[in-house]
Amino acid sequence: MPESWEDLANGIIIQAVKDYRNARRRVRTKRDQKGARATIREVERFLRSRWYAQLTDLDGEILLERLQKEVVLK
Repeated sequence: MPESWEDLANGIIIQAVKDYRNARRRVRTKRDQKGARATIREVERFLRSRWYAQLTDLDGEILLERLQKEVVLK
């Protein structure tokens, strides 16, 4: 993959991780967060998708497990 495409792919994944972290924080502090819960589900689907697998060799399940542990530990 050309460097510019790698940068784009990495940017997409980084943004998904940021969105996931923010949504988990919102749900943790205030339970009734329908939008945040929807974002969590959307990012989880993305990390398990074929599109994600085309963007990177990093296992989406492993990334998701690490993100879930972050929230539990904090």
